[in-house]
Amino acid sequence: MEIPVSAPDWQKEIYLNGFAGKQPVAKISFQKLEQEARQKMSEQAFAYIAGGAGNESTMSGNLAAFEKWKIVPRMLRNVSERDTSIELFGQKLPTPFFLSPVGVLEMVHAEADLAVAKAASSLGMPFIFSNQASKPMEQCAAAMGDDPRWFQLYWSKSNELVQSFIQRAERCGCSALVVTLDTTMLGWRTRDLDLAYLPFLEGKGIAQYTSDPVFQKLLDEPDDSEPVKRKVTLQSLQGLITMTKNYPGNNFFKKLASGRPLKAVRKFVSIYSNPATTWDDLTWLRQQTKLPILLKGILHPDDARKAMDAGMNGIIVSNHGGRQVDGSIATLDTLPKIVEVVQDKIPVLLDSGIRGGADVFKALALGAKAVCVGRPYVYGLTIAGEEGVRNVMQNLMADFELTMGLAGCKNITEINREALA
Repeated sequence: MEIPVSAPDWQKEIYLNGFAGKQPVAKISFQKLEQEARQKMSEQAFAYIAGGAGNESTMSGNLAAFEKWKIVPRMLRNVSERDTSIELFGQKLPTPFFLSPVGVLEMVHAEADLAVAKAASSLGMPFIFSNQASKPMEQCAAAMGDDPRWFQLYWSKSNELVQSFIQRAERCGCSALVVTLDTTMLGWRTRDLDLAYLPFLEGKGIAQYTSDPVFQKLLDEPDDSEPVKRKVTLQSLQGLITMTKNYPGNNFFKKLASGRPLKAVRKFVSIYSNPATTWDDLTWLRQQTKLPILLKGILHPDDARKAMDAGMNGIIVSNHGGRQVDGSIATLDTLPKIVEVVQDKIPVLLDSGIRGGADVFKALALGAKAVCVGRPYVYGLTIAGEEGVRNVMQNLMADFELTMGLAGCKNITEINREALA
């Protein structure tokens, strides 16, 4: 189906399809969307995607922060033609939406990141490739043609691997680098811990690593660490089988005999992130690429100042969707303070908590240049693959466009602090 260009057209399409007996591909309401996706996911997958850190107060806080602000619609402003486009780093984008990097998407759909890339491409919406992807970045880039994409980087303990990831991202046509700062260690994710399940141990979500020449070279190095001896169980054997299947290559028994699938998982776990990283390391990172670099995970105004002092090109205000620090400040609560410090010198984006068009409007009114969406599109992916992602994002875009118009704004520049109370 050809995607309608305007929100009223998309809305009309939904109603006309309903008249003909055809229901939407994915539920419109976020709560119903999540419920529908949960029915299709394994218990482990839903815990990983939907869960947060500790008592999950940060997750609920993100949503509550949007409720504190109220939109004040203005009347008789001629909003018959609405323009949702933005410009970022010299590139014109049709909407202020980005698809956030979400890892281990193979848990919910076989096409994983590839399906998301195709959906993003069809909407002209930038997709931030995940460092913990289930498909190599090259495969996703090939499916997107010239459409916009960025790359998310976790700072590994191997700078050589970091260099390799950056170089691959450049070759793949990624137009910016997003460095995630808030995951130097995994947060205390209670839903995952209750199930005692971590997908990476099955070789899931490490496709960027196993497809990387530097990582493969690291596997050839001798491992001096003593392996922990554990009792072999049926479940651990099943895990080894899954791990081997997930490793690149077609010959299962050859892969198993090589021992590389197990080596890859062990190496990934030992080097995927580096808690010793400091602000001083950004000097080295800045020297590695001419691409714009955005720091993701900034929540304090002083850290925003440091980002600018370090020559960074943008900030993504994020608390990792509530998955890292329980009781953290909500992203929307800290956004105005960071915008005040930045003074439009570099773009500020926001993620964590976007669930509807009104949320997007409020974020832009408080100074965000764009927003990043995570869980909603993953639920669409779970339900209907590429079409599900496209459907969910089209719904969000339409919701935002109608909210913008009904609030009396005909373009993004008219959305400002005066639109909120």
